[in-house]
Amino acid sequence: MYTPLVARCLRGLEPLVAAEVVHSGLGAVTDLRHREVHFRTCRSAPPLRTADDVFLLAARRPDVGAARQAARELAELAALTPLDDLLPLRRAVTAPTSVDVSASFLGRRAFTRYDAEDAVGEALAERLGVPYHSRRTGAAPPPGSCGWRLTLDGTRATLMLRVDDRPLHRRAYKRHTIPGTLHPPLAAAMAALADIRAGQAVLDPCCGAGTLLIEGALARPDARFQGFDLSAQAVEAARANAGALPVSVRRCDAGRLPLPEGAADRVLCNPPWGAQVPAGGLLAGAPDRWWRELRRVLSPDGAAVLLLPGRDDLAAAIRHGFTPVHAQRLRLSGAQPFLVRLIPADGRRGRR
Repeated sequence: MYTPLVARCLRGLEPLVAAEVVHSGLGAVTDLRHREVHFRTCRSAPPLRTADDVFLLAARRPDVGAARQAARELAELAALTPLDDLLPLRRAVTAPTSVDVSASFLGRRAFTRYDAEDAVGEALAERLGVPYHSRRTGAAPPPGSCGWRLTLDGTRATLMLRVDDRPLHRRAYKRHTIPGTLHPPLAAAMAALADIRAGQAVLDPCCGAGTLLIEGALARPDARFQGFDLSAQAVEAARANAGALPVSVRRCDAGRLPLPEGAADRVLCNPPWGAQVPAGGLLAGAPDRWWRELRRVLSPDGAAVLLLPGRDDLAAAIRHGFTPVHAQRLRLSGAQPFLVRLIPADGRRGRR
């Protein structure tokens, strides 16, 4: 029997999440919507690495519109949900002790997301015979709570049940963090876009807490991963997060990497262009030096997957001898960076 599932993700990553579903043989993709990939599978719900979370499709109805009183109509979704069929499909081993609902919608509404959450959550809690935990207070749901997701996209209202006890984007390895640390599903998508092969040397010259290297190593433990960062705190965090994975991290200035020409087959990086973390060391006074070092250490047949703040940065990549073969606009924490895959334009290594 096929189970309908919904993977939630960052805006712009929908195609990469769909590719993970297909390439992993998990099932058939049936729809791509705003931050959602809908698919069917006959296997247990998959731990997709590029998705923020995976949900069981519970119920749908037409979008209720924008009027304030319309939020109450969303309680119908709770009545339409086949609880006896859905609850056994969760990976949680215990029965839910409470209900919590997280809602989001497109377009302007006369009601808040809390109004929508409460309408559905109270109705679900009554059906299940457990307390409802409202998110209005900002307090985290209690342990054992059953997580639901409500979305309104202007056409339909969709209710979903989280497969796991906690969102997939909360990685167990990420015990240490620093400012500007990368969202793990985005890091996993970047590693997938890099198409890392066995035995290849993978470099992150500004590795921060190591998220990109770790996601790459989890996907391809048969490759070699090396990271550098100017911050001693970042190096310490990356080493602790990586644990026993094949990841080496050292302190170094990204403007002068201790590597020979063409040493890296793949580069994964979220460069410090100042959006969250300012450039330091040699890069603070000469940002172009970053591009020259990248050109120097990347092998002629290598590829770099980067997160760039804007079009000017993509133009800088071209100016320094790279050809973009993939460019995807994302929406991340209010910004709209580009996820790009670059290859050397002519196979010639750059110089200092």
